[in-house]
Amino acid sequence: MVNTVLLSTAYLAPVEYYVQMCGHPQALIEAACHYVKQTYRNRCVIASANGCQTLSIPVVKPDALKYPTKDIRIAEHGNWRHLHWNAIVSAYRSTPFFDYYEDDFRPFYEKPAGFLFDFNEALRELVCSLLDISPAVSYTTDYVFSPPAEVWDLREAIHPKKAPVMPYFQPYYQVFEAKQGFQTNLSIIDLLFNMGPEAALWLCHQPSQP
Repeated sequence: MVNTVLLSTAYLAPVEYYVQMCGHPQALIEAACHYVKQTYRNRCVIASANGCQTLSIPVVKPDALKYPTKDIRIAEHGNWRHLHWNAIVSAYRSTPFFDYYEDDFRPFYEKPAGFLFDFNEALRELVCSLLDISPAVSYTTDYVFSPPAEVWDLREAIHPKKAPVMPYFQPYYQVFEAKQGFQTNLSIIDLLFNMGPEAALWLCHQPSQP
């Protein structure tokens, strides 16, 4: 049986990321990989009143083509923190549990964040705490080229341009579902704001392995 899942860092990662965290006792997060653009490392997808909306964190352009993800700094241009928080409020203020969690998330958008990896991990720790899930999380110190058989490598499989690793998730309540239909595999905040304490129960009932 696979006990450990190997994941990339992610900004308010999609639901499938947390399905894997809920379904495995151990999670290994890649900290030694090179930074790659257009991944969940610096973007998430939420459900707005007009459909899916991608929120991307601007980063300081690395000096080299290959640059460690853990050393990538967040850029403060473009007023991104204000724009992201306004988008989240606009999308989720009418959900059943936004008011319940608002004060937990707002501080992340009120001050400069520093390194992308640290920002992502602080958000992940908050989300795991709110969901009351506690996988044993560790970090790579060197890039893992060939993980052992007991480690499921999903670093590149969980990707905004790829279908979810597990092909089907049970629908859950979404505030815009009547207008847009159920939107699958959005950011974990979509599940949390819509389902509240039941989010963890939903996660743990989804298949995490083939």
